[in-house]
Amino acid sequence: MSVGELLVWAPDGIREVVPGDDLVALLAAGLRADAATCPDHALRDGDVVVVTSKVVSKAEGRVVCSDDRERAITDETVRVVATREHAGGVTRIVENHLGLVMAAAGVDASNTPEGTVLLLPVDPDASARTLRAGLADAFGVRIGVLVTDTAGRPWRQGVTDLAIGAAGVEVLDDLRGQLDTFGRPLTMTVAAVADEIASAAELVKGKASGRPVAVVRGVGHVVTDDDGPGARLLVRTGSDDMFHQGSAEAYAQGWKDALERPGR
Repeated sequence: MSVGELLVWAPDGIREVVPGDDLVALLAAGLRADAATCPDHALRDGDVVVVTSKVVSKAEGRVVCSDDRERAITDETVRVVATREHAGGVTRIVENHLGLVMAAAGVDASNTPEGTVLLLPVDPDASARTLRAGLADAFGVRIGVLVTDTAGRPWRQGVTDLAIGAAGVEVLDDLRGQLDTFGRPLTMTVAAVADEIASAAELVKGKASGRPVAVVRGVGHVVTDDDGPGARLLVRTGSDDMFHQGSAEAYAQGWKDALERPGR
């Protein structure tokens, strides 16, 4: 491929995943069948395989009864960022055990059998490392792997996919210190490459097409020899988190602090 080109495709024919499945074997079979139909789709060095977290969760047995959904959200929650009441009930925006701030802690009722909900993988980076090692061994290629999930974003309508697990991919591209086209140094730009790849993959996977994996070709410059630090590097924590609470929660905390201030 030429510089400036990107090729993204989502193989068909990967069956419904159930707890205990060998996900490496299932994905390898689907990728081989796709390459048999379209030889250009055979995995190459530098490709990035993008896998939706739902199939990882299913294979790892992260499935619970939907009657326990609220309990599951509570169990997955480290801190509540914001709550909002609406006609359908209450939405909780929380930080989960992975450090991700998401609605309902990432507990999801879509694309799972009736009466069940899915929890996110316990360690998506470890899941990505396992998939990378297995697929690299199966195909003899140097690839990267991303595990992705869907999330909303503050101040933006709609949802998009982002990387919650990564292996063999430079998840951030730090451009600080480089020069822009006018020769001025860049001082702030750190690109979330893994999230950009995740979003590109989602354009061909879709939400209801039964295509849980995609391959992104043309980003070989971010594929690494080792597994790397994973997607955890993308999570803002501590003093970097400028929006630790929702507006209503911050307002309430301000009143509480003021009322408890000594000398009142």
